Amino acid sequence: MTESYDVTAAQLHRAVSARLDDGYRMAMVAGHEDQDRLRVVYVLVRAADDQRVELVLGVPKDDPVVPSLAGLDYATGRFERELHDLYGVVPDGHPLPARLVLHGHWPSGWYPMRGGARSEPAFEPDVGSFPFLEVEGDGVYEIPVGPVHAGLIEPGHFRFSVVGETVLRMKARLWFVHRGVEKLFEGRDAHAGVALAERISGDTAVGHATAYATAVEAALGIEVSTTDRLLRALLLELERMHNHVADLGALANDVGFGIANVHAQRLRETLLRLNRRTTGHRLLRDAITIGGARVAELPDAALVASVAREAAEVVAVTLSNSTVLDRFTGTAVLSTGAARELGTLGFVARASGIDVDARRDHPIANLGPFEVVVETGCDVLARYRVRARELQISARIVVALLDDLAGHQGSDTRAPAAGPGAGLGLVEGWRGTIAHRVEIAADGRLLRVKVVDPSYFNWPALPTALAGTIVPDFPLANKSFNQSYAGNDL
Repeated sequence: MTESYDVTAAQLHRAVSARLDDGYRMAMVAGHEDQDRLRVVYVLVRAADDQRVELVLGVPKDDPVVPSLAGLDYATGRFERELHDLYGVVPDGHPLPARLVLHGHWPSGWYPMRGGARSEPAFEPDVGSFPFLEVEGDGVYEIPVGPVHAGLIEPGHFRFSVVGETVLRMKARLWFVHRGVEKLFEGRDAHAGVALAERISGDTAVGHATAYATAVEAALGIEVSTTDRLLRALLLELERMHNHVADLGALANDVGFGIANVHAQRLRETLLRLNRRTTGHRLLRDAITIGGARVAELPDAALVASVAREAAEVVAVTLSNSTVLDRFTGTAVLSTGAARELGTLGFVARASGIDVDARRDHPIANLGPFEVVVETGCDVLARYRVRARELQISARIVVALLDDLAGHQGSDTRAPAAGPGAGLGLVEGWRGTIAHRVEIAADGRLLRVKVVDPSYFNWPALPTALAGTIVPDFPLANKSFNQSYAGNDL
């Protein structure tokens, strides 16, 4: 249950500050356009008791100004910059009021989430340069990487300031493929939104679909059966397994230990084929519905346990290699303090000693006694070990859930989706906590869907961790974070 309070601009700073001091974190800042005003919704959540609070601030369309909260919370400052790019709401007093989502050639005064901006604008000339901070000094030089990369990954530009091989500073520039996903949700039937949610970030189909469905169900008061909740939890763990085992191999490959990668990718292929038999899709699409979940067949518990055992062997062989261990240890350190200040989530946060996991903090199903994996090394090795341990826990959860489900393959529930209503969904995807907030009209059409992938919180941590790292370790460091471009560049 989410509590909602209207606040004035004068009350906002104190209201947010008090909740941050009381253990809440800012999960999102969502812009809205009503007929007569703009509306900003600040969503704060608390892990200790799964409390959720919305602070709603209305602003006039002709003078859309809100007081900046960037001094209170780093992530909120980035949400404010996004809000300005997409809705034209000015964060008064922001220390860095530069564009975040829209690049320089996007026209000034054109805000794509506003109702009057539905047609494609006339783009301005490409300004070419981007305001990177230039690092000066003897022997300092720059290395530009991207946005087009040699691998099959989405575009991102990284500007390194380097002395010798040591990185002094790295600046990342994203949003080259901003797709307007949140705009695509508008006007759709709530049921039709599931397919779009599954495609926000292809490797997180279950995570985003479940967060979206949970938000719709919260908005409309739809009850989901215990068995269907357990089935959703099982699918989330299968998704975690195939992504984590792939990363365990890719990290080894980035330091030249290709044999471990070969075996890890073989195990991933085994899991993808299992996914195909389970839901009909290798990435586990088409199983989540509004009000339920349904699979073609339940996964083979013995196969899941076998993959986990083989993955443990791959991990043991990898970490017994002295070269691998040397390259992983002390590389791309993200201190606990920095991780906490930046608001990091998921395995990135847990590898830096932060005990956070929505499976426990914001549960969608009862998983029983649950171990949150925390490592304190803060480096590539810690992020590797978190994945390795979580994979084993996921396998055990899947096997236990199969016992609880006792052959139940879910239901073909398609709950009526008539509004109006607003709801929040929080789910621990394999990268971290995913948040969706929806507003639904009386006829079941989506008025607004705000999406926050954990990568939005975690991308700023990569440049921080790279300070002092050598340039050849950038691919390794980047893979240890493995953030989603698509989940960020909505």
